[in-house]
Amino acid sequence: MVFSIDLRKHAGKIALLLALIVLVTGTFVGVYGMRRFFPMKYSDVIERYAAKYDLPPELVYAIIRAESSFNRYAVSRAGASGLMQIMERTGDWAAEQIGIEDYDFARIFEPEVNIQIGTWYINRLLWQFGGNLETALAAYNAGSGNVSGWLREQGSTDNSLEHIPFGETRNYVARVQTYKEIYRIMLRFRILFS
Repeated sequence: MVFSIDLRKHAGKIALLLALIVLVTGTFVGVYGMRRFFPMKYSDVIERYAAKYDLPPELVYAIIRAESSFNRYAVSRAGASGLMQIMERTGDWAAEQIGIEDYDFARIFEPEVNIQIGTWYINRLLWQFGGNLETALAAYNAGSGNVSGWLREQGSTDNSLEHIPFGETRNYVARVQTYKEIYRIMLRFRILFS
């Protein structure tokens, strides 16, 4: 028997539980544990581009945590690279749209470039899917073409996915939403985590 839990339904409770652990322990151990598992590296770059592209910073932190665990040199089997795991085609297209000078895909490992492209792209996906975060996150993971096809197949009229066919994408969306709640709390109590 396989045990599974729908993290999307419990993201707020999980985040609250983690915050309570930190507050109850109130010690170095609780804060250290949160910092270790939920780092806040590159905060100046993340928060600048989150503001520029009208995103909550906790969402950007959550995506980076889910995509690369803050390893700026991460490369997936599919070739997605850097902090926000950008594919070369997406990076080239986004850099042209944004107007990044002297762009070359080798620069995708620069946090500034990677985060700028990743935040622009998630903003674009949110626009494409009518502000529906779950759908935009699914598209970030599985590709907007796949997600558009799923929406058509499901007869969606409001950009809501009734079901995400790819298990990996379902898990990804749930993880990002959970991490987003954790980072929201961490940002609220930033003094403990900086």
